[in-house]
Formats: sequence, C-alpha cells, structure tokens
Amino acid sequence: MSNATEQLLLRKATIIDLPVIWTIIQDAIEQRRQEGSSQWQDGYPNELSITNDINNGYGYVLTENETILSYSAIIFDKEPAYEDIEGEWLTNGDYGVVHRVAVSKLAKGKGIATKLFKNIEGLCLEKNIHSIKVDTNFDNVPMLKILEKLEYTYCGEVYFRGAARKAFEKKLA
Repeated sequence: MSNATEQLLLRKATIIDLPVIWTIIQDAIEQRRQEGSSQWQDGYPNELSITNDINNGYGYVLTENETILSYSAIIFDKEPAYEDIEGEWLTNGDYGVVHRVAVSKLAKGKGIATKLFKNIEGLCLEKNIHSIKVDTNFDNVPMLKILEKLEYTYCGEVYFRGAARKAFEKKLA
C-alpha cells in the first residue's frame, strides 16, 4: 500500500471501539513486559480506565480505512500530577496531555506512533492549544525514541501512583 492512498484519521473513540482498543492495550502491556519494562505491569491501564477515557471524551483512535491502528487518551484539562513537576515546564498556558498510547500489533514498524503524535499536534492546533505535555516510564525506550525524534523537550519528573516518570513538552508553532 502506498502512502498516497493511506487514509489515517484521528477520531474520538466510541464504546463500540472498546473491544478492539482493549486488545491493542493488552498487546501493549505484554510488549512492555517482554521488553522488561515495569510500565503498565500493575493492573493499569485496565478496561475501566479505557471506558472512562471514552465516556469522558478523552479516548481517541487513529484509523486507516476504518481499521483501528492505535489508541491514546488526549486530555485538554489540567493534569494534576503535572502541577508538581520536579523540574520546569517550557510553558504555563493551556496544553494537551497524551496518556495511554498503544499501537496495534497489525501496525508495528509502520511509524504509526509517530503519525499519531503528528495528528495529535494538528488536533491541538485546531483547538488553539500550542503545547503538548506527555510523560513516560524511564524504561519505555520506544516512546523515549519517538519523543526525541519529534523534538519533545525533557522537562523533569512527575509522579503517578507513587512512581517517577519522565515528563516532556513540545511547543507547537
């Protein structure tokens, strides 16, 4: 399939999408485990957290010709954990938060996570939001590489459920 015909669409997830999303999340949890990461190995995220994302309007899927290739929560409210950063954010205004990023096994190696983040940047700009903040585990090498490639700036550490996480921000033009 050529890139010219590739129709990627970022859209809000619906509860009908939950079974596919949950499969993608479970695969990502297993992938983290196989890579020796402690991330997502404590029963989170679970089906309830994804259901809550969807019900709150935070859940988004990136689709190609109706096939769901990735899931993420995109939140346009303040993230309380981000108020207590050990370090300093680049900006103090409105921002989008990206949580719970997972890519389908069907799409591995296609750069879908990178394309997801590019689409999220577009969504933020549509909403006149010029900053994205994200955090990840110290040992989530694939995500750290994506954030580096997309020129996110390491800002410090934030804490979720008692664990330190690396916090990044990108200012959008």
